[in-house]
Amino acid sequence: MRLIFASDSFKGSLTSENTIRLLTQAAKKVFGECECVGVPLADGGEGTVDALIASGNGKKVFTRVHGPLGEELEAGYGVLNTGCAVIEMSAASGLTLVPAEKRDPRHTTSLGTGELILHALDAGYRDIYIAIGGSATNDGGMGCVSALGARFLDSEGRALSGCGRELINVSHIDIARLDPRIKKTRVTVMCDVTNPLCGEHGATMTFGRQKGATDVSAQQLEAGMQNYRDVIKREFGADCDSIPGAGAAGGLGAALSVFLHGNMRSGIETVLKLNGFDQLLDAADLVVTGEGCTDSQSCFGKVMQGVGMHARAKGVPVLGLSGSLGAGAMDICMYGVSSLMSTVNAPMPLMEAMSRAEELYLQAAERMFRFVRVGMEMKNGRLSV
Repeated sequence: MRLIFASDSFKGSLTSENTIRLLTQAAKKVFGECECVGVPLADGGEGTVDALIASGNGKKVFTRVHGPLGEELEAGYGVLNTGCAVIEMSAASGLTLVPAEKRDPRHTTSLGTGELILHALDAGYRDIYIAIGGSATNDGGMGCVSALGARFLDSEGRALSGCGRELINVSHIDIARLDPRIKKTRVTVMCDVTNPLCGEHGATMTFGRQKGATDVSAQQLEAGMQNYRDVIKREFGADCDSIPGAGAAGGLGAALSVFLHGNMRSGIETVLKLNGFDQLLDAADLVVTGEGCTDSQSCFGKVMQGVGMHARAKGVPVLGLSGSLGAGAMDICMYGVSSLMSTVNAPMPLMEAMSRAEELYLQAAERMFRFVRVGMEMKNGRLSV
């Protein structure tokens, strides 16, 4: 029996690698001899680099960069054995790097993400993947592209530092000094939202408040983003309100698309490709996937959806084991997941469930595999356990 374990992390309690270890332990107990193949996964957001490296595909390298508030910090990115670099913008420009009381996207910058790209270029990488989830920024990607040599100028020709409050001052964008190595580099942007740059569904109005924007500052940032959009359209002929994903990561999607000619790709699809997931499915009998909470949003570019669809294409059944099941959880069954179980075994507070995550997950995995074993025995005409 060949079992594939491919879950997302359970935020705040279990890593993807933890789930593989616990599923393997439960499977050995229930089935005895079986082949267990673990595939650490993430959906292209935070944790993507660690998931790819945990699959044995490479290593992480570190460098000093500027954080979202301009502070110096150490950030890492992945270097895979296939010769590509994988960068998470959250490692240098992520929301978790900003204390709650200091969150204000008028003052944050994506500069550090650009510095990670620059480090990868200096190291010789010309195939770069950039995961842009979890940002603290709303600077239109100005900080990132500034690190690579572009200059964003005000009406008097003064260079702007590249943070959200300066979007309104952008009058001209000079890319004459943009790092020439970019032209020889394939940039893939791992992005699972299709928001335009501006408007009701744009970068500021959709994501600004979760980064600390108030009603007043959101309006200021939106006015700045509209100005930025208009300058880009006037000088480069690109309409960022027509580019799906341009509004991702506070407009970083627009900058990577327009200035670095990045190709937008689904995060989970990219991770599955880099991990060689389809090849691992060959001769598989069952796949187990899961996440912290499965709900209707799980069907929009998340790990379980990607795993389910790829396994279904290969004719391999999939079971889901998640921390909790929210509204619309069973919608995931339209995407190749046969059924779902949750890890909690009784009503309990969320914090208790998270503190007991390993214990509850292991118990639930054993229950799930015992159901599978009964199904196997029914197929063989035996019902005794």
